[in-house]
Amino acid sequence: MATPNRTHALPATVGDLLRLRTIGWREALEAREASILAVLVVMGIALGIAYPQFGTLDNVDNILLAVAQVAIVGVGMTMVIITGGIDVSVGSALSVCAVVVAMRIQDGAGIPEALVVGIAVGAGIGLVNGLLIGLGRVHSIIITFGMLNLLRVVSFKLTGGKWLTGLPDTLNYFGSGTLLKLPFAWWIAMAMAAVATYYLRRRPTGRHLYALGGNAETARLAGVAVLKRTIFVYTITGALVGVASLVFVGQAGQVVQTNVGYGFELDVIAAVVIGGTSILGGKGTVIGTLLGALLVGTIRNAFVIVDINPLWADFILGALILLTTALDLLRRRGRET
Repeated sequence: MATPNRTHALPATVGDLLRLRTIGWREALEAREASILAVLVVMGIALGIAYPQFGTLDNVDNILLAVAQVAIVGVGMTMVIITGGIDVSVGSALSVCAVVVAMRIQDGAGIPEALVVGIAVGAGIGLVNGLLIGLGRVHSIIITFGMLNLLRVVSFKLTGGKWLTGLPDTLNYFGSGTLLKLPFAWWIAMAMAAVATYYLRRRPTGRHLYALGGNAETARLAGVAVLKRTIFVYTITGALVGVASLVFVGQAGQVVQTNVGYGFELDVIAAVVIGGTSILGGKGTVIGTLLGALLVGTIRNAFVIVDINPLWADFILGALILLTTALDLLRRRGRET
């Protein structure tokens, strides 16, 4: 039986890639994004009526602050998944970055040094992931799963299995500061999302990521620098993990636990996939990821407000990931037939 042609929608030359028309805002806010926005509105109204404390400005700030780290790293994860990859090591990477940043803060480092250190450590981890995946041509889940376990050991060894206490309030503004009555951390997430959206929609190399996720071999034959793009998306994701680590340390205040980041990758991947980025690659928007992060945070917050075991939130998020993946598979199969 002949293999279905999956490359008919992909550009055949570099010139075709550069001439791909950019996506307008109306097209970007497609059915998935609009659906998530509608769900958020309905949930907000229903829960606000049933539980008045849910609709308070303080609780809205709590949700935005809680999902800021997920949204920041989700920006990079969106690009990774668009290329057809995945990074399950971001939780462990957050742990290592947070520990290193906290240790530097203990030694008297200021905000500039902490920012540079966090981004450098995170970008270094992402660079290693990208090199191993790109040069070894090994599936990303194998490499990043191995990195997940390796980084947990590194984090444990750095702290000696103990909590880091007595941290100065150097990064408190990252964790609890506000700007125009919104958490500063959420502004960081939106700024990162704006830059990434511009890159994906307006820059030729950003469009290359979609071609790479659609069909890597065709993209390579069309002149896309597959290795460079692969290294780039994992390094950027690692750097954003470093930024998120500053938010975490600022929120943690006096204590950075050695189990930082456990389950963090689930929330990030859930936000990206629920937000409309195809787990199969080649499709997705950062706008959807921000909305997905808000939905993840709202679900977790609602379970606390309603006083339901938070473990059920993980169950729902896992189910949503499976559901969206199944829908992607059905859509892909429908296009191939």
